[in-house]
Amino acid sequence: MSLGAGQPPDEGGTSRTVRNTLAAGTGFGILLSPLALLSTTVIVIIFGGLGVILAPLIALILLFSGGGDSGGDPNAVMSSFQGDGKGELDSETVPSDLEDTINEAGGLCDPVGPVVIAAQIERESGWNASLTGLNGEQGLSQLPPDVFKQYGKDEDDNGSTSALDPKDSIMAQGRFMCDLADQAQKLIDSGAATGKVLDLALAGYDEGMDTVRAARGVPQTNEGQGYVLGVRALFAKYDGTAPIPFSSPPATPSPSASTPTPES
Repeated sequence: MSLGAGQPPDEGGTSRTVRNTLAAGTGFGILLSPLALLSTTVIVIIFGGLGVILAPLIALILLFSGGGDSGGDPNAVMSSFQGDGKGELDSETVPSDLEDTINEAGGLCDPVGPVVIAAQIERESGWNASLTGLNGEQGLSQLPPDVFKQYGKDEDDNGSTSALDPKDSIMAQGRFMCDLADQAQKLIDSGAATGKVLDLALAGYDEGMDTVRAARGVPQTNEGQGYVLGVRALFAKYDGTAPIPFSSPPATPSPSASTPTPES
């Protein structure tokens, strides 16, 4: 699940990685520079051969080439990239009317903080609350309809539960991520998978926990590795290490214009 997740499969083995990396590096609001484009090519090579050994360095290049005036310290940005995403959310980087909801969703369980929630939203939808994927994913968090039906609730008491309602979408995302993190921890504890709980949960969000279980960790695929990298590359933006202020948010659909989904 990600921005454009419903698009037809790309031709070529690396084109999907390019799309993932563009999403991670640009943050949907930053123009790609030639350096960032070069970095994209490097990531394709690394994912195709050596895995993600140099991922932190490449994330730095992507972040600073796209937002070089952010004033972030390279060491701090790398630390943020490699961290757990539990830092305090920088209020200037998210829509003011959704800050409390993001913090609430990021406080539902220990493994998933608000920085993770915000980074995922950008990676999934680019903060487009009315986005609908070709496979039926809707809203900020782009959850498939069956997943949203399970985790979605009427958060603002407007009489309907809709993935196109930003608050309903974000809280469903938080619940789903906590469930995935719990599954990931059990896989690690049982020896059925290795890696970080957060990385396995992120991969499960994008490709499904069955895929993670079969791979015994984050799948060694362009999509699986690219999604985890794409989200992590945005941590420094949302935890204030290298903040980029939020601007021009997409118009939020009114509850009356959204499609009600029965509460679970």
